[in-house]
Amino acid sequence: MNKVICKVTYDTEVDTLVKKVTFGYYGDSAGYEEILFVTAKGNYYLYGNGGADSVYPTESIKRMSKANAEAWLAEHN
Repeated sequence: MNKVICKVTYDTEVDTLVKKVTFGYYGDSAGYEEILFVTAKGNYYLYGNGGADSVYPTESIKRMSKANAEAWLAEHN
């Protein structure tokens, strides 16, 4: 997925994957995945995608500060 937010390009095909977390199982309409990425310039973002009944019924990219990214990592270790 490629998205521009506030003149910054976020591209899941190019940026570095930091950690991936999945919830549910394959085919679960409430299941989803969250993937933390970092751009070459050090911008963090969370990519989310899931089933129709999940918190990510469509692909989503949310910008994150470094502090929030570190907190997310600590929560998902």
